[in-house]
Amino acid sequence: MEFDRAGMNALMDIVARPELVFVRGEGSWIEDHNGKRYMDFIQGWAVNSLGHCPPAVRRALEEQAGLMINPSPAYFNRPAMELAKRITGASCFDRVFFANSGAEANEGAIKLARKWGQLNRNGAFKIITMVNGFHGRTLATMSASGKAGWDTLFAPQVPGFPKAVLNDLESVKAQINDETVAIMLEPVQGEGGVMPATREFMQGLRALADEHGLLLIVDEVQTGYGRTGTMFAYEQYDIQPDIMTLGKGIGGGVPLAALCARESVSCFAYGDQGGTYNGNPLMTAVGVAVFDELMADGFLEGVRARATQLSEGLQALSAKWGLQGERGTGLLRALVLDRDDGPAIVKAAMARDPEGLLLNAPRPNLLRFMPALNVTEEEVAWTLARLDELLAEVRK
Repeated sequence: MEFDRAGMNALMDIVARPELVFVRGEGSWIEDHNGKRYMDFIQGWAVNSLGHCPPAVRRALEEQAGLMINPSPAYFNRPAMELAKRITGASCFDRVFFANSGAEANEGAIKLARKWGQLNRNGAFKIITMVNGFHGRTLATMSASGKAGWDTLFAPQVPGFPKAVLNDLESVKAQINDETVAIMLEPVQGEGGVMPATREFMQGLRALADEHGLLLIVDEVQTGYGRTGTMFAYEQYDIQPDIMTLGKGIGGGVPLAALCARESVSCFAYGDQGGTYNGNPLMTAVGVAVFDELMADGFLEGVRARATQLSEGLQALSAKWGLQGERGTGLLRALVLDRDDGPAIVKAAMARDPEGLLLNAPRPNLLRFMPALNVTEEEVAWTLARLDELLAEVRK
């Protein structure tokens, strides 16, 4: 099939895309317009939690599309109510607001914290976030992020996001003052290089927030919904946050996100928050289907088993090639290289014949792995074997 250059030129040029068009996918595999298949260990940046075109998602879309697509968020709809009950039943939260993207959910978390500060902390509005954190691409969430260069990209920033250092509790303490309302972080910094927060740090943040009367916000857009081996990553730290955001895997590939909060923090007044498509039954019906798949007997145990396999395989490759080890939690992992050839490995992996491999290098010296949560033992083994070959090829 000929590449559609007119179609390429009609799209806004925002990223260096390769000249191929993906046309279909199933499970861990995706196929381009020439019929070439690729093992997908990116899965839409951890979005396709059940892989490409999972039957449960397809059924939910088809069934709900025949009933109702969008009655307006001004009214109740059954799938949204069912999904909210599932999330609150499986977590420490009492209320859920559905959104369309992780950035929108994080924007809502920022608004909710500031509203709470108006009501409970004399107008305090500052939210301490982390260096190298990533919370989205709206102006507020870019300002909350600690990604290098973003402070001037669309200046001026939205004020009120002093930065601390992940796993350095003293750096957080140094930022607290009378204007502080919350602390916000990812349990694992994904874009920042797959850097997990330590148990000591997370428990220290909870204690610090309690001591000063602050809110603790966990951005689980990438880590939530089984990605780290438990339904939510915060569970592994034995803490209870005040606010949590979800996205990516919650919809298994469709645009869905959530802002979750405890009852005592759910202080929006009518008109404070909304959105035309938010909580529409088509997307939340998919959310219900994905939730039920993840909560089925043995599913999360399978995630943990494949995480162990992937981790041990990456450790073995690191030892063989003299790399800098691996890190991560669950099926969000990274191989730390000893040189800046991550992009070259990504390019070579895609170009391999007869079957390619999709990888991601968020940093030049790092490869990130975000496979489907139902990836098989054979698929993990296949990927590790190809990665070994790729290291030999790129470094010959």
